[in-house]
Amino acid sequence: MSSIMLEMKEHIAVVTINRPDAMNAFNYNTLIELQAVTEELRTNPAVRVVIFSGSGEKAFSVGADLKERKTLSEVEVRRNIYKIGEVFTLIDQLPQPTIAAINGFAFGGGMELALSCDFRIAVSGTLMGLTETSLAIIPGAGGTQRLPRLIGQAKALELILTAKRLSSEEALSIGLLNRVTDRENLLNACFELAGQMLANGPLALQQAKFAIKQGMSVDLQTGLHIERKAYEVIIPTEDRIEALSAFAEKRKPNFKGK
Repeated sequence: MSSIMLEMKEHIAVVTINRPDAMNAFNYNTLIELQAVTEELRTNPAVRVVIFSGSGEKAFSVGADLKERKTLSEVEVRRNIYKIGEVFTLIDQLPQPTIAAINGFAFGGGMELALSCDFRIAVSGTLMGLTETSLAIIPGAGGTQRLPRLIGQAKALELILTAKRLSSEEALSIGLLNRVTDRENLLNACFELAGQMLANGPLALQQAKFAIKQGMSVDLQTGLHIERKAYEVIIPTEDRIEALSAFAEKRKPNFKGK
């Protein structure tokens, strides 16, 4: 049975980690499958938003498969650490907007997967955190870099160095989550957010995401240059002309991603 499931719903791809008996932990084979699916989505013009979630009701993902990790040599541990970081960077760099549907526990690498997404929506009453220091290791798949960029250095240091487990409500209050909802409405909330984005030009979504993410790590003038270049990509597109025509004709635009 595949460790990663992919389902298409119109222009939305739903990627599900399918190891519920292992709390959706990442072993090496799961990472390889997740990489293949991510690379497939990256170049699929029909995919305009991607949702990542976990199978079952207990866990989004609890991170690395510690049962597997115990059997690995140091060389294999380095291989796994490199691979999980590589895969999460691919997810971070997807041109499409991404949403983490956090359906349960999100610890360690599971939290790092969520941090690699653009938006995070979680069920109420669950727990999450970068808890690696309690295992005498550190976050190794982007957590030490993405968390402080999201919530600030001091708070990120506190959470990582104490290995604190946050409730959904605490995570929302510090800006780690975009929204908290009840379990029955989790996917509906994700699809609602996706639908709000799908109403807009798909190429514009990608270029706006690119400009924001690239601009965050440079000075303002360089960021403005990145924004200008991203805008120039949109100018010759059919969708831009369609938007102007629709506005003039007082109708909804029919965007084709061209």
